[in-house]
Amino acid sequence: MSDLPDLPDDAPGDAERPARPSAPGPTRSGRPHPETDAERRRRRAQFLRDLAEARALRARVQPRRAKVARLRHAMRMRTFRW
Repeated sequence: MSDLPDLPDDAPGDAERPARPSAPGPTRSGRPHPETDAERRRRRAQFLRDLAEARALRARVQPRRAKVARLRHAMRMRTFRW
């Protein structure tokens, strides 16, 4: 929906929409300022922690599938040439 052009201020149906603020809006990404490296690293670290937790949970919930995946990974590592 963000790809649609903005309607003029006097467009019909303005009563239903709240008035837009006159201050400049956020950037295209939806954030008012660019993200710093520290924020990006913090979000990435949180994502990787959540991903590891999800993988561990999946391994506990589906032990047979996890065992097969472990064996496949070991086979790939054995056949991989450094």
